[in-house]
Amino acid sequence: MRQLLFVIKVCLNLVNLRELYARIYDCIMPALSGSPSSYRDRIYIVKDIIVKLVEYGELNQTALVSFCGLNLKKHKAILDDLQQNGLIVRSEITLGKRTIAFYKPTQSGIEFCRNILEPYETMFPRRKNDAGNGKATGMLVII
Repeated sequence: MRQLLFVIKVCLNLVNLRELYARIYDCIMPALSGSPSSYRDRIYIVKDIIVKLVEYGELNQTALVSFCGLNLKKHKAILDDLQQNGLIVRSEITLGKRTIAFYKPTQSGIEFCRNILEPYETMFPRRKNDAGNGKATGMLVII
């Protein structure tokens, strides 16, 4: 009988721990996952990509995605759209079995950023808690 009471107490403690864990998980996960506070509009992602390419001249795909704070699986379509619209150029180099993709901005991409994206961001500034952290809000100055 004593052992049975002990087993029942242990089971109740486990149930309480599971409920506590569920409450903690529900409180913590929205802050870590894709909550609205970490959302960045597509137009700002486009601007960040073009500004980074202008800043560095040419970047490989991994560096570009990393510097802009993007996820390649989620944001590959944006890179493809920019390339298709002639705002950036993609070139590939084959080293053995590996193919490395490099991106460069085009003159029309730089003008698009200067004439459209920068005035847009002036009129509608990013939220302070955006995923971009305001890193790429600089102006394009090409001489």
